[in-house]
Amino acid sequence: MQNAIWSEEFGGADDAPILLIMGSMSQGILWPDEFVGRLVAGGRRVIRYDHRDTGMSDTIDFSAEPYTWDDVKDDVLRVMDAHGLDSAHLVCHSAGGLLGQFIAVERPERVRTLTVIGSSPLGGGEGQVIMRALMGQPQPEGSLPEPAPEFVAFFRDLMAAPPAADRREQIDRMIAEQRLLHGGALPFDEDAARRLQERMYDRARDLAAVANHRLAAMAKPDFEPVGVLDQVKAPTLVIEGTHEPAKPGHGALIAAQIPGARLLMIEGMGHTLPPETHEPLATAVLDHTAG
Repeated sequence: MQNAIWSEEFGGADDAPILLIMGSMSQGILWPDEFVGRLVAGGRRVIRYDHRDTGMSDTIDFSAEPYTWDDVKDDVLRVMDAHGLDSAHLVCHSAGGLLGQFIAVERPERVRTLTVIGSSPLGGGEGQVIMRALMGQPQPEGSLPEPAPEFVAFFRDLMAAPPAADRREQIDRMIAEQRLLHGGALPFDEDAARRLQERMYDRARDLAAVANHRLAAMAKPDFEPVGVLDQVKAPTLVIEGTHEPAKPGHGALIAAQIPGARLLMIEGMGHTLPPETHEPLATAVLDHTAG
């Protein structure tokens, strides 16, 4: 029995479709309403969804029904099918960019264009780079650039911390993570961050279920095929913030491997999508998905 995936769509049914794919352990509402609204105002039909084990999508007993990131990738196609889409413009963030890249290789007929934001190149071993950094292990020659020192320090402390005692403590931790990923260059609106994290906490069927995404990655560490990005045929836009703390410099490596890909750097942006980035991001996506 297939798990149920929550999704919602905006805009006209006859408008060009954009499917927004968020990163690992992330709910679809992390695609900001204002950003979505700008895309809709630009004449796009926009769909966002919660990955399995996040938000309002079904949670899964991983011990009874284990899955891999191949299954998470296939959920993308299930969402497209459910909305009656033979193909769509894929706009992807973080680990969602790995899913989008893989689909562009594996199912090119379903990808009109590809936009990858704050992501890493497929097959680059980004997860192993982060884990080695957290464990204080040296990176082999040729590895991807590792996260910023403040990223490593934050998640080392988080890994060592006991579980949050209550809702408030958990939300405070989520805000602290959002502040870190924000990047530090643009103003951080803590009140807005609290509203967002409270919304995510309250709409999640089981907030702890997101840990299954890590189990899925460990279940099949070779999910990312190596050396295939030159097979991507979809017009590709790669976007990275100048203050990216998690995957600094990874965008240029994606763009270098996909024929004809274009790299756009957004001044001040980190690994989140704050209000100051909505206009340049939406303009870039609308331009890329035109025609």
